[in-house]
Amino acid sequence: MDPLYLFVFAGLFSPGPNVILLTASGARFGFARTLPHVVGVALGVGITAGLTGFGIGALLSTYPALEITLQIIAASWIVWMGIALWRSSATRSESSAEPWGILKAALFQWVNPKVWAVALAAASGFPSGLSPIGEALRLGTTFSTLNLGVCLFWTFAGSLLALLLTTPKAWTIFARVMATGLLASAVMVFL
Repeated sequence: MDPLYLFVFAGLFSPGPNVILLTASGARFGFARTLPHVVGVALGVGITAGLTGFGIGALLSTYPALEITLQIIAASWIVWMGIALWRSSATRSESSAEPWGILKAALFQWVNPKVWAVALAAASGFPSGLSPIGEALRLGTTFSTLNLGVCLFWTFAGSLLALLLTTPKAWTIFARVMATGLLASAVMVFL
């Protein structure tokens, strides 16, 4: 078995912005309503990882200002999401609230520091000797496929967690724990 698979699985399964957001969405909106978010994450992660096969890490190393700009954008978006989650209603699902769709979830991967870190490490640590296109396809397919399973697991876990969140106080505590995790991951952008 290719050691890339274990590395990618471990990197994507561990808590980070996607895990936190999908768990919270699964709890708040249920498994089925969160599926577009799941698909968007899997697609976005695959595209991001595929780009690393083309050597985008070298581009970021060459232009440190670009890397800093991406870090600031990522941290700002994650803080904004954390604050919104902190302030969210203490109910399972407000009628006006909607889970993320495919496009929003896919676009988030462009500023998700954990995905970039795992993808760049995988591209540099587990090269296959393929052409850049072959390497991009290998990384993109591996990341999308494994991440789909990871996303489904955390979304389902969130939907099961909802069974325990039977009071507004429990929902508030849950939302604030998830928000705190997001805010902590914003700090990790700069480490």
